[in-house]
Amino acid sequence: MTHGLISDELIAERNARARAALDEDYAALGKQLDRADIAIDSITQSISSFSVAVPTWGAGRGGTRFAKFPIPGEPTTIHEKLEDCGVINQLCRMTPRVSPHFPWDKVADYQALREEAAAVGLGFDAINSNTFQDQPGQSQSYASGSLSSTSDAVRQQAVEHNIECIDIGRQLGASDLTVWVGDGSNFPGQQDLTRSFDRYLEAVGLIYAALPGDWRLLIEHKMFEPAFYSSVISDWGSSILAAQELGPKAQCLVDLGHHAPNVNIEQIVARLNRFGKLGGFHFNDSKYGDDDLDSGSINPHQLFLIFNELVEAERNSGSSFRPSYMIDQSHNVTDPIESMMMSADCIAASYAKALLVDRAALHDAQERNDAMAAFQALRRAYNIDVTPIVAKARAEAGGAIDMIATYRDSGWRQRKAQERQRVGLGAGIV
Repeated sequence: MTHGLISDELIAERNARARAALDEDYAALGKQLDRADIAIDSITQSISSFSVAVPTWGAGRGGTRFAKFPIPGEPTTIHEKLEDCGVINQLCRMTPRVSPHFPWDKVADYQALREEAAAVGLGFDAINSNTFQDQPGQSQSYASGSLSSTSDAVRQQAVEHNIECIDIGRQLGASDLTVWVGDGSNFPGQQDLTRSFDRYLEAVGLIYAALPGDWRLLIEHKMFEPAFYSSVISDWGSSILAAQELGPKAQCLVDLGHHAPNVNIEQIVARLNRFGKLGGFHFNDSKYGDDDLDSGSINPHQLFLIFNELVEAERNSGSSFRPSYMIDQSHNVTDPIESMMMSADCIAASYAKALLVDRAALHDAQERNDAMAAFQALRRAYNIDVTPIVAKARAEAGGAIDMIATYRDSGWRQRKAQERQRVGLGAGIV
């Protein structure tokens, strides 16, 4: 049993009730796949090897510009966040790493924090810096930008914070630094669009120079917000230009909500990978903008198409293909543990469906310019219910077949409501 989390006996008891039905569904799906010469166990093995990180900030309730409605038992410290993230991985068995955000998650002893995470079955993923908001005691303000600021002192402060994040990450065993800035403008003429980008490149160059040899710098773009006229790193074009300017350790990170409406994200995946700059993903879903909704809750077909390109990229790139995958969501009306478990499940299912695509038929149709045959090659895979594969992989790793029912039976949230300090009212995600 992972120390202090959900009882392994409860998981086993719940699984025993669901095992017969799962085995029956798995066998039926296996027969269906046999007709297409696909070995179901090979797909299950691939899903067993798949993982996606969860963010520390995602363990709490999100918020909007208007309000935040906390729930009882919500975590208020990095230690409580690690507990909740440990529960997610214990039940779903595909989120073995947690991505921290600084200075939100600062502690005095990072070696102790690393050991604390290991005790609940977790390691650390990409380190996230924060120069998009001012912190108590900060000498310089980011109100007019950070890494692209016209102020030398502000840029230096932002650079020093990112280098501090690298040092923290080394202690935690991480090897990636994700840099997202809110820099931009709200009025035409407010900012010199060329010089602001030059200042950004100069500042990020200092961060890049401080990277350990085996680290990557993941550049995250965003079309708008908090700046609404222009953003310094607004799209994948700006991101890849910066990454190419900086060097081979700089790559691009794609957040699914950071694009203009209806952008073809799967094509961006193909382009970035073609030039060796596909660094990773932040998975979420959206209806109107950067909504940070649960992965696959609005447009699961898009998620499948993205994974179709990722499978193509993996096959074409070999061992050099190692994108960093993380869930990045804001849970305004749900229990964050439940949302992240179901998101991990949906992400894995999209990967499984992409593995089922008949690539020979797809490529043949593409070469013959047979649009309908190519589309049907994708649609046949998408229409397959891969739930038994994902559940089988989870159960064989010791997770829960029915994650939500097991979690609710455990009474975890109710117990934590008695133990943890209640979160105050407010806006925002921290």
